[in-house]
Amino acid sequence: MKKNISTFFLTMFLCRAVMAQASSPLTAQLNLNSIMSSPQFSNSIQLVLSLAVISLIPFFLISVTSFLRIIIVFALARTAIGTQQVPPNMVIVGLALFMTVFIMSPVWEEVNENAITPYNQGKISQGQAFEIGMKPLRKFMLRQTREKDLALFIQFSQIKAPKSPDEIPIYVLIPSFMISELKTAFQIGFLLFVPFIIIDLTVANILLSLGMFMLSPVMVSLPFKVLLFVLVDGWNLISRGLLMSFR
Repeated sequence: MKKNISTFFLTMFLCRAVMAQASSPLTAQLNLNSIMSSPQFSNSIQLVLSLAVISLIPFFLISVTSFLRIIIVFALARTAIGTQQVPPNMVIVGLALFMTVFIMSPVWEEVNENAITPYNQGKISQGQAFEIGMKPLRKFMLRQTREKDLALFIQFSQIKAPKSPDEIPIYVLIPSFMISELKTAFQIGFLLFVPFIIIDLTVANILLSLGMFMLSPVMVSLPFKVLLFVLVDGWNLISRGLLMSFR
């Protein structure tokens, strides 16, 4: 009985509270407006946007830096040797990441000096900092982008032909840069495959002439390919070639 009485009074209290809110919609609207205009609300929105931007950093790293070319060349080199999972993916990604930092360090220094530092000092706005910070990245991407790839996306974007590189939209430049990097990486990868294919063919012909049909040429040629790669200091040559390709 006591439980039913307490439930009844609680229900009556909630009904009165709802009726009071319904009778004063202006007060509720004013409270909502005050919440939206408060600095705490804007700070929360900025925090959410900042977390969203942080989650896009890996895609940004792949899209506008040298990481794409480097990781593909290293993966193709491993495939050409035939070692499958040696070196592991973690080692290849780590090496590609640090080489990307090394290659992109002049660009990041220019962005930090001309955009980030003035913005932190309050000399420029956030929009101005973004525009100034994108200029070094645009120069880097334009240096590595082929005119044919750039013309492709300009044509399908249905925009006027830009008179200068600064007029190229960033949404046109980034995919053009990426497919240019893919083509360059596969060209380098093809050159890496040639000597190892010659070793495979030579070993296969020798085994065929000896009548060893059941012996896998891949297993026999693997030590010779690793030996060749070590004797010519393959990782040094590949790294040197990649660094020179970005000059």
